Amino acid sequence: MENYTICNCMNVTYFDVEDALNQNEKFSDVQASFDKVQELTHCSTGCGGCHDKIMDAISEIMSR
Repeated sequence: MENYTICNCMNVTYFDVEDALNQNEKFSDVQASFDKVQELTHCSTGCGGCHDKIMDAISEIMSR
């Protein structure tokens, strides 16, 4: 998988999201996972424009 910036405001990459997910217990719920990723990376706390992209990345990572 190629690394790319998802959240420009907080400079959060796809790999940052993946690392945050791997630091915690596995959640079966995408929203709970988003909340934890947001807590660790501060993604989607600036303009909020990356919310859907972060959710998509979490869904993709969780489905592997």
